Amino acid sequence: MDRVLAETYPEAKCELDFRTPFQLLVATILSAQTTDRRVNAVTPTLFERYPDAASLAAADRSDVESIIRTTGFFRAKTDSLLRMSAALVERHDGAVPARIDDLVTLPGVGRKTANVVLGNAFGVPGITVDTHLARLSRRMGWIDEKTSKDPVKAEFAIGALIEKSEWTMMCHRMIWHGRRCCHARKPACGACVVAQWCPSFGTGPTDPVIAAGLLTTEGRA
Repeated sequence: MDRVLAETYPEAKCELDFRTPFQLLVATILSAQTTDRRVNAVTPTLFERYPDAASLAAADRSDVESIIRTTGFFRAKTDSLLRMSAALVERHDGAVPARIDDLVTLPGVGRKTANVVLGNAFGVPGITVDTHLARLSRRMGWIDEKTSKDPVKAEFAIGALIEKSEWTMMCHRMIWHGRRCCHARKPACGACVVAQWCPSFGTGPTDPVIAAGLLTTEGRA
């Protein structure tokens, strides 16, 4: 299934815009409970004003809140960004560490965020168990429902199925497939490239024409 998804989505990649590990870390924190597109709309202003950990750690809280307000939960996210940046300055001289054990000690950073940064900024294989990966891996029979509800257990269970070198790209493929075809409420089963192996085939419309109408060319939340 992963090989077919690789052929289907050769352009799959992280859809958050970033140029540095710090920018990706910030963008990933902002991406909680919102779309990558919404995050990408606010980060240019945020990064122009606060390009590194030192400047963001010293930022005026109200200014950061006003910039990221449209991403939702902006007060909590501002708190995480300020505390995370301060921790980077205090513990790592402002540089983003390339070890998961260090990343997860930063305020607002869990294994999901850490794996996004490791895989896409440092080339360290990691599995990002977001809502799409959890949903698709359960539907496809990679993991059971109980495991899908525990991100850490899901991470290790999925990791046991896929070659480590493919972990990061597998996540991108699954996320792209989830956003474009295997939607949460109405998956396009009849137009799915891995339908023949999927135990959940029939959850959505199986008629090819109807299913094709559900496909999207761009990602959605």
